[in-house]
Amino acid sequence: MKHTIVFLDRASLIADLRAPAFAHAWIDHDQTRPEDVVARIQGADIVIVNKVKLSADILAQAPSVKMIAVSATGTDIVDLAYCRAHGIVVSNIRGYAVHTVPEHAFMLMLALRRNLLGWREDVGAGLWQKADQFCLFTRPVNDLYGSTLGLVGYGSLGHGMQKVAEAFGMRVLVAEHKNAATIREGHTPFDSVIQAADVISLHTPLTAETRHMISTREFGLMKPTAILINTARGNLVDEAALAEALKSGRIGGAGFDVLAVEPPREGSPLLHLDLPNFILTPHVAWSSREAMQTLADQLVDNIEAFVAGRPSNVVT
Repeated sequence: MKHTIVFLDRASLIADLRAPAFAHAWIDHDQTRPEDVVARIQGADIVIVNKVKLSADILAQAPSVKMIAVSATGTDIVDLAYCRAHGIVVSNIRGYAVHTVPEHAFMLMLALRRNLLGWREDVGAGLWQKADQFCLFTRPVNDLYGSTLGLVGYGSLGHGMQKVAEAFGMRVLVAEHKNAATIREGHTPFDSVIQAADVISLHTPLTAETRHMISTREFGLMKPTAILINTARGNLVDEAALAEALKSGRIGGAGFDVLAVEPPREGSPLLHLDLPNFILTPHVAWSSREAMQTLADQLVDNIEAFVAGRPSNVVT
């Protein structure tokens, strides 16, 4: 049997993709507009997707689809309930970003704790050149050593974060699910983590339960010096509430690699927030060349496993 594979957003992956070890036809599209999805997946039995949405309405019009290979970890773009009901296997990528995302998160964390943007601003304004002594004391500098990192989400990325944090000499608290009735061993109540942490880093999927899990209430619980890092999904945080917390000085800073809508064509409360205690990068924490190649290799592994009748990394 010859399988037809369609990659709807190939430009999202800068890596070499080896040819699967079975008879196939492979069709790449650099990007796919929502109105073109149905036409492009007609006759395909395997669809590869990164950020193109596959809703129930779309999938209902493509009965040939038997597998969706998500070239990412997050699967909120796929209607999983429809796939379960219609026997469509959904596989995702796991563990590929265990080094690159923590490195990016710690880059943001260090820049904010040590006031990198503020120092750059002051040097550019000529303050060091006019100083009476060899150094400036215009900005506070805080070490990571001895501070508390609160992790919200404790999968492979959370574990990766903990390893780096411990190397820096940080105390690590792992948050239990928000509003959980019981607290698992090794976890701390969500609100307690929010209150105690000097840095809070988000590594949880976006679901109905986690949407806007950080909003005005949570900012009110945080230390006034707390830093919020988000390299997961933009909608985990209420952007308007975050902008207000930063502008009012309610929290110490934030480093974000994600926004609620990407790309942010219609703007965002965070997009032009010109503050020395806020850093925004364009959803690139996952994208080191090494990580993308690992992702590409695992993507083909998942497809080959499905065709061999032994699906791997299945999302249920």
